[in-house]
Amino acid sequence: MTELLERAIAKLKTLSASEQDALASMILEELEDDRRWDQVFSCSPDALAKLAGTAMAEYHAGKTQKLDPETL
Repeated sequence: MTELLERAIAKLKTLSASEQDALASMILEELEDDRRWDQVFSCSPDALAKLAGTAMAEYHAGKTQKLDPETL
């Protein structure tokens, strides 16, 4: 275990049981999401490259617009 993770866990131990459970759930969900993404892209390794190619083609064709965080 890394020193940073050990420090984080030490701080987590000071929280209430409900706060610990909430954070543990968030971490586990994030790890599961990462696993699913890895699985999806490992099944079709060209999928991400195709998506990137499509996005770049749309950008070069002037079909995209800048992201404005204020309008999200």
